[in-house]
Amino acid sequence: MKELQDFITKAERFLRSAEHPLALGDYDSCASRWYYAAFFMAEAALMKKGLTPSFPQSVIRLFGQHFIQTGIFPPALGHILSRAHDMRPAGDYEVGHAISREEAENLLPTVQQFVAEVRIYLEKEGESL
Repeated sequence: MKELQDFITKAERFLRSAEHPLALGDYDSCASRWYYAAFFMAEAALMKKGLTPSFPQSVIRLFGQHFIQTGIFPPALGHILSRAHDMRPAGDYEVGHAISREEAENLLPTVQQFVAEVRIYLEKEGESL
């Protein structure tokens, strides 16, 4: 399914694109890009189940209902998505408070884990990636 593949491609591109601002010390931009990497991967998983949320907040809620509560993914994966979601507004909108280097560097491996685990799930579900 091309649309599903487009979400995966975008998620992986956003994951990689945060490396440049990380090197520049722009941790706010990193947090935003990494959130969207997880967000688009969650959308791909939901799409595979035939679910198309109409609001961004619905993606997190539905991912929890259909993947965390059902045991497809461990609760820690849901926490990664929620944590990235909680950090994004600070990175995108807040002035006077910035994402720290430590916060950004701690977020990176968790979002990488999220993207990788959802990708493995999609491959097991027969999605040729």
